[in-house]
Amino acid sequence: MSEVHVPAGACVGIVGAGVMGIGIAQIAALAGHPVKLLDAREGFAASSIARLSETLAGLVAKGKLEADARTAALARLQPVGGVADLADCALVVEVIVELLEPKRALLRELDALLPPGAILASNTSSISITALGNGLAHPERLVGMHFFNPVPLMKLVEVVSGLETNPAVAAATEDLARAWGKVPVRAASTPGFIVNRIARPYYAETLALLQEQAGSPAQLDACLRAAGFRMGPCELMDLIGQDTNNLVTRSVWEANFGDRRYQPSTVQQALVDGGRLGRKVGKGFYVGEPERLPAPSAPAHVPALMLHGRGAAVDALAQRLPGVARRGDSEWSGLRVGDGVIDLMLTDGRCAVERAAGHSKPMAVLDWCLPGQAGTALALAYGPHVQAGAQSAAQEALAAAGFLAVPLRDTPGLLVARTLAMLVNEGADAVWQGVCNEAGADTAMKLGVNYPAGPFEWLKLLGVPPVCQLLDRLWEHTRSERYRVSPYLRQRYWLDKSR
Repeated sequence: MSEVHVPAGACVGIVGAGVMGIGIAQIAALAGHPVKLLDAREGFAASSIARLSETLAGLVAKGKLEADARTAALARLQPVGGVADLADCALVVEVIVELLEPKRALLRELDALLPPGAILASNTSSISITALGNGLAHPERLVGMHFFNPVPLMKLVEVVSGLETNPAVAAATEDLARAWGKVPVRAASTPGFIVNRIARPYYAETLALLQEQAGSPAQLDACLRAAGFRMGPCELMDLIGQDTNNLVTRSVWEANFGDRRYQPSTVQQALVDGGRLGRKVGKGFYVGEPERLPAPSAPAHVPALMLHGRGAAVDALAQRLPGVARRGDSEWSGLRVGDGVIDLMLTDGRCAVERAAGHSKPMAVLDWCLPGQAGTALALAYGPHVQAGAQSAAQEALAAAGFLAVPLRDTPGLLVARTLAMLVNEGADAVWQGVCNEAGADTAMKLGVNYPAGPFEWLKLLGVPPVCQLLDRLWEHTRSERYRVSPYLRQRYWLDKSR
C-alpha cells in the first residue's frame, strides 16, 4: 500500500445509520470530518441526522457544546443513497447487521470502489477480521474499529488486526481514534477480541450459580455491586437483552470450537425461549425495575472479634473494623466471632462442608471483599450444623463492618472470589495467546465495560497464589475444563515461588 493515514478534514463514510453508526458519525463530524452516511433503509440516514440534530441541541442547552460547533458538525453530515457515493472517502466504517456474509459482501463492494490509500474498517464486536477480509482484493487495508455504546461517551476503541492487516493501517486507525478523543487498544482478531472475551465470566459465573440454586438474582447482583461493579450481572444482562447477551456468548463459544469456558447457559436460554428478554420487553430476570436488598442494620450486639491471617480480603475487613486485633500467623484467614462462637473463613475455593471437616469450631465460608470497596453486601455459606445463634452472631459481626450478610448455598468459591479469579484467568489467557498485553487488557475492561479495575490490577492486589489456588479447587470440585488455570498464570506462580 501507499502511505496510510486519514488526514484531518478528510471525508469519512459510514454504512449503517443505527445507534452505533450515528454515534460514530457524531464524533467524526465534531472532529472536523465531512461525513457521508448511508443506510439500506429508505430515508433512515436523513432521519438519523435529524435525531442527532436534536441531541446536539440538547448538549448546547446544557452548556456541553458550543452552538457554532453544533452548526458546523451538522453541516458536515450528508445522507447518501448508494455505495458509489462513498468513492472519495479516506475511511469507510461498516456498522451493519452482525452477520458475516452481509458484511463481507459490503466490504468487497467498497474494496473495489475506494482508492488504494483508503482504509476499510468494521465495527464488528465479534466477527473475525481475517474472515471478513477473505475475498478482498486488498485485505491488508481492512481493520477492526470496535466502538462501544454509547459511542460519544465511551472512550474505548478496540483496533483489531486480522492476519492480512497492514500494521501501518492499524497504526493509522489508532492515531485517528486518538484524534477523535478516544483511547485505542490494539487487539488480535480472536473470538470476542478483548472486552467481549474477558467479560464472559462476569455473566457465566452468576449464571452457573443460578443453575446451582445458590442464590437469587437480587442477592448475586448486590454482592457484585458491592465489589465495585456498577451493575450486577443479572440486571446488566436484562439491560443488554438476554437474547443479545446469549448470542454473543454463543458466538464466542462456537468460534472457540465449544470450549467449556464459554459454554452458554441453560438458565439464560430458558429466559430467551420464554420471551423474557429483559428491559426492552419489561421482564427478564426481573419484572420491571431490578430488586434491591436492604441496607445493613446497626448490630444490636457485637461480640469480641479477632482478625486472622493475611491478604487483600483480610486487609479490607481490617479497614472496616479499626481497632480489632489481628493474628497474622493464623493458618486460616478471616474473622473469629466471640470466643469460639463462629469463625468466618475467607474462601479458598473449598466448600464450607469440606473446610468444616478439619475445623473444631462452628464456621462459615466468607466471600472476598476488597480494600476500599464501598458496597455493603457480602456473601457467606454456613458449614453444617451451625445453629441460629451462631448465624446471628456472624451477621452482627459483619454488620459491625458495614456489611449485609447474604447467605448463599454452599458452593465452591462463592461469588465474588469465583468471578474475580475467572476474570483474571481470562485476561491472562488473552495475553498468553497474544490478543493484547496486560496494560491493554486493563484499559479495555475499565473503559469498555466500566469495570472497577482491570484483570491485572486485581491480580496485583489479590496475588497470584490465591487466584491459582481458588481456580485449582474449583477444578477439583467440578472437574470442568472451564476452571483450568491459564499457562500465563501458572508460569507467574512458579516464577514468584522461585524468587
